[in-house]
Amino acid sequence: MKVRFTALILLCVVILSGCNFEKKEIYNIATASTGGTYYPIGVGMGQLWTEHYRDQNIKFNGQSSAGSVENIDLLKNQEADMAILQNLISTQAVEGSGVFEGDSYEELRAIGMIWPNVEHFVLMNSDIESGNISDIEGNSFSVGPQASGTEQSTLTMMEGIGIDINDIRPEYLGYDDTISSMRDGRLDGGSLPAGTPVSAITDMYASGLNADILEVTDDQLEAINEVANAWYSYTIEAGTYPRQDEDIVTIAQPNILVTTSDMDTEMVYNLTKILFENQEYMVNIHNSAREMQIETALEGLNTPLHEGAYLYFEEQGIDIEEKLIPIELTEGSNSNEN
Repeated sequence: MKVRFTALILLCVVILSGCNFEKKEIYNIATASTGGTYYPIGVGMGQLWTEHYRDQNIKFNGQSSAGSVENIDLLKNQEADMAILQNLISTQAVEGSGVFEGDSYEELRAIGMIWPNVEHFVLMNSDIESGNISDIEGNSFSVGPQASGTEQSTLTMMEGIGIDINDIRPEYLGYDDTISSMRDGRLDGGSLPAGTPVSAITDMYASGLNADILEVTDDQLEAINEVANAWYSYTIEAGTYPRQDEDIVTIAQPNILVTTSDMDTEMVYNLTKILFENQEYMVNIHNSAREMQIETALEGLNTPLHEGAYLYFEEQGIDIEEKLIPIELTEGSNSNEN
């Protein structure tokens, strides 16, 4: 009886060993709230990469988060492998400035600029006077979820134009909740930075909500960049949103795909190549990906590149500023000289 039982166990082991129980390798991409652009772009990148790595049983997931600031924590805690960040937050994290004062993240590495993050300050028309972002003063206004890049960039812009948090009645809402609260009469406006078109703002216009996007003047842009030099002028062309008959002049900053120095060089090289050579696929995910181009992939970056991304852009003949050269390569060069 004991012999039969042993034989049965051995037979099971042989059968099971013939089955494929290879563990699927999963990489997480931290994005932001679902009503903005980070989330669909992150999910789309994950789908694109998963398709290319299907035969290796590797999966890439876009995951929602509170935004750029929390994404840094997710990377540090190894709860995310890649993330989308505002240029402002990425720069501050590397420098140890702003919200990261005295706590620089030396392992942070850029993969590239993937599209511009366009500032959308929206306000109920009944509260609009000048038509520019100074009109938020004295109103209830959502500055974005707490610990988000939206909150930090909004507060930085407010500082630049001389508006303190105490000059508004602040709320800390995601994009969809901001528009919903405005529709319900519980909120006057909010900050919704993202690539155009922003789904929540499309809904705002399409649903007939009596609100508009505020403009940013040249003087305001100059003052904001004196606080943190991260923005440039950007025009939201007429027709981008329903019922939008005229151009809207605002500002934008780069959105950056980042990872850490721990990520494998060959994999990051492949991911960079796949992403920038499949723009049409990404445009079908979200129209903002139309501005995701190899030629502009390094514009506005202050964060050193990952070695894998560096090798890809160098291969493509892209001019790479010295500040973007991976620290690992710089250290390797210095050690060879000694």
